[in-house]
Amino acid sequence: MKNLKSGILTPLAALVLLCAAGVSGYSLIEGWDFLDSLYMTVITLATIGYGETHPLTTPGRVFTIVLILGGIGVMTYIFTSITELLLEGGLKEAIRRFKMQIKLEDMQDHYIVCGATRSGLSVCEELSKTARPFALVVLKEEEVKKFMARGWCVVAGDASSCSTLEASGIKKARGIFCALSNDKDNAFIAITAKGLNAAVKVVTVQNEHNPEMTDKLTRAGADIVINPSHIGGLRMASEMLRPATVKFLDSMLRGQKAGVRFEDMEAGAGAEGRPLGDFKGAGSKGALIVALKNPGNQDYEINPLPEVKLKKGDVLVAIGTPEELKTLAAALA
Repeated sequence: MKNLKSGILTPLAALVLLCAAGVSGYSLIEGWDFLDSLYMTVITLATIGYGETHPLTTPGRVFTIVLILGGIGVMTYIFTSITELLLEGGLKEAIRRFKMQIKLEDMQDHYIVCGATRSGLSVCEELSKTARPFALVVLKEEEVKKFMARGWCVVAGDASSCSTLEASGIKKARGIFCALSNDKDNAFIAITAKGLNAAVKVVTVQNEHNPEMTDKLTRAGADIVINPSHIGGLRMASEMLRPATVKFLDSMLRGQKAGVRFEDMEAGAGAEGRPLGDFKGAGSKGALIVALKNPGNQDYEINPLPEVKLKKGDVLVAIGTPEELKTLAAALA
């Protein structure tokens, strides 16, 4: 965007200055009024070839020659700058960034991913597959164009600074992922995010193999701390003990398309007092409810019976395609 402004504003400023010089010159040398001086300047710079507004004196003709030569140079510079912008794709990129900025400003209940690390990019890919709005925060400006090509909203800057998080819409965000490779940086992001939006949910990765770091990240404001080494160990055990289940989950999470997903959703007023069987898809096509959790209860009821009466605020865990899950969410609301 800065390059675009420079490529347009600089030659435009040169043209304005040249016009001002022409008007001032004719007014001082020939004694013409503003309109006559401006008219003579425009037709001279445009090389239209109209006749002189008034007969010129010798100093006036010399000044006109200088003005013509200056006009040719400035116009050549303007056309060259515009051509470079078009050939280098600067104008197209600027339009894309402008659209992205509008999209960012309109976002609500979105997610912010801090860091283009393996963990961060995996989060972005999952959010993209499930059509969740999100913004990726990267450190370098050069990375913005790379991830914009994927259709993502990208913000460049220090993720632990208030200005960067505000540009990412932290005050309207639902959650933030701290996925940097340094745990101290993730802690600073969590502190800053909670200071700007106390209600935002913070999920952070823990890179160090230090039990104390988990407590530090939690005290910094992280709601959930993920240890990739621990998750990796559980995955290795699962591959050995329950390979079919692992392959089934992989087919959901690693497929090129969204495929089937687990989703949790909250029962709204429309579900109050109605039996679970009205929504459970075991006997009909649709999302299948596999677990139920009542408000204030940490335990899940696995495979709840169809006659269970729902209450507003109940959390249901369902499995289905994105379309089936959207239909179920609408019915529960």
